[in-house]
Amino acid sequence: MPDTVDSATGALLGLACGDALGRPVEFQTPEQISQQFGIVTAMLGNGTHNEPEGTVTDDTEMALCIARSLIEQQTFDGQDIAERFLEWYNSGPFDIGLMTADALSEYKSGTSWRDAGKVVWERRHEESNAGNGSVMRCVPHALAFADDEETLERVSRHSSAITHYDPRCTYGCVILNRTVAGYLRNDSDPLADAIALVEEDAPGELIEPLKLLPEYTDESVLENTGYVVHTLETALFDAMTADSAEEAIVTAVNRGGDTDTIGAVAGAIAGARFGASALPNHWLEPLQYSSKLEQLAKALVTMEIEA
Repeated sequence: MPDTVDSATGALLGLACGDALGRPVEFQTPEQISQQFGIVTAMLGNGTHNEPEGTVTDDTEMALCIARSLIEQQTFDGQDIAERFLEWYNSGPFDIGLMTADALSEYKSGTSWRDAGKVVWERRHEESNAGNGSVMRCVPHALAFADDEETLERVSRHSSAITHYDPRCTYGCVILNRTVAGYLRNDSDPLADAIALVEEDAPGELIEPLKLLPEYTDESVLENTGYVVHTLETALFDAMTADSAEEAIVTAVNRGGDTDTIGAVAGAIAGARFGASALPNHWLEPLQYSSKLEQLAKALVTMEIEA
C-alpha cells in the first residue's frame, strides 16, 4: 500500500502517463489500434498530433497550470488559474478541446472567470455541453485538499466551471477528486464515499452509472467518447478492477476513442491507488515533465494550502 507522497506522486505521474500513452492513437478505434500496434504498451512517437514519444497533451498541461497556481498562490485562486489557462491557450497548443477554447476565448474577451464557462455552456446544445475537459485536469486539487472534503468539493466545482459549467462536469470533478483523495488516505471504498457525499445534489445521469461500479457494471457497454459520464465510468472501472497501474492505463488506452483523456483519468486514479513506485520506468523515462510533476505532487501534499 503506497504512502501519501507515493500515492500523490502516482496520481500526477499516472495522469501524464495515460495522457502520453494515449496521445498517438487518439480518435482511433480499438480495431485500428490492434491492427497497427497489437496492444499499445509503450510510449509511441508520431501518430495523432505527430509528436515525439512521451509527449503529453492539454490534459497534463492544464493540470500543471492548476498545480503551479495552488503552490504559488497557497490557495485556490480561480482568477490566477484562468490567467494561466489563457497564457497556455495563447501559446498555441497542438491539442485543445472545443469547449475549453470557446470558454478561454470568452474569458479573453473580458468575461469574468466565474462566468465564461457558463456563457459558453448556455449557448451550446445538449449534445455538446458536457465534455471531459475539466475532469482530465482537476486532480491537483485532490492532492492539495485531500483532508478537507468541504473545500475540495467547492474548489473542484469552481475550477471546472471556468470552462465546463455543466453540473455533470462540476460534480464529475468532485467525485473524481474525492475518490483520488480517498486513495491518498487509504480509505476502504473511496468511490462509494465520494458518491454518498454528493448524491443528493449531483445529476442522476452522472450518479446512477457510477453507483454500479465496479461489481454491477457491464464492461461490454463501456464507452470511450469525450462525454464526461462515459469518461468517468470507463476510467474508474479500469482503474478499480486492474491489478496494477500499468494494466489500468493500458486497458483504458486500448479501448480507442478519446484515448489521451480516458488514459489520463484512469492513470490518475490508478496512480493514486498503486503509487508512483508502481509505474513502469520505460514510461517515466521519456515522459514529458516527469521530474516537474513529481516535484509538484510532493509540494501539493506537504505544503499548507489555505482553504
